[in-house]
Amino acid sequence: MVSALIFDVDGTLAETEEAHRRAFNETFAAQGIDWAWSPEDYRELLKTTGGKERMARHRDELGHGPSDAEIAELHKLKTARYVEIIASGEVPLRPGVARLIANARDAGIRLAIATTTNRPNVDALIRATLGADPDHLFDAIAAGDEVRAKKPAPDVFELALNRLSLPPEACIAFEDSEMGLKSAQAAGLRVVLTPSAYTEDGEFGSADWLLPDLSHPLPVEITRGLGQSDAIT
Repeated sequence: MVSALIFDVDGTLAETEEAHRRAFNETFAAQGIDWAWSPEDYRELLKTTGGKERMARHRDELGHGPSDAEIAELHKLKTARYVEIIASGEVPLRPGVARLIANARDAGIRLAIATTTNRPNVDALIRATLGADPDHLFDAIAAGDEVRAKKPAPDVFELALNRLSLPPEACIAFEDSEMGLKSAQAAGLRVVLTPSAYTEDGEFGSADWLLPDLSHPLPVEITRGLGQSDAIT
């Protein structure tokens, strides 16, 4: 029986990518930078994990733009704007997420987060959507700014496992992207994959379970722990 559920954040807990794209573009405009990422641009840029890394990639593709130090400052401004957008309540959780988190807590299944995004973004989303202190709701939180290598490297999932003091076979990961799937699998985790608006064209054949969202029947390994019978096998 599963002992812990480990969630990605962006695209998995909530469809946050449009809020990220908006925060990037508003930050660029406010700082006089003539970048404006379209949904198509951003879909391609999401293949590079990490906001600073996406900006650096875009700069390098153009052949000019902000320095690495300037990108770091831009990212701080972008994070502040993103937190404002999320705090306004514009971005809800995806279907089934709140119910699964509540049921897991009630059943004594531990909860964790393993995300490429930074900690302020995580805290803003959890407070805005679940009305809870993230450290009280989740037993472990591992964020992208705490590890050496971001997804698809396994570092952030390995950090979450370390903080849970659990082996990967005792846990199930929840992801929405190819990069996240590769990261979780490299850490030895089984994965429930729920494609998001920005990742729905991905290759997810290696996922252990593929669901439209978490309102659909869940793996029996999870439902057994929740004391439920409605499951997929």
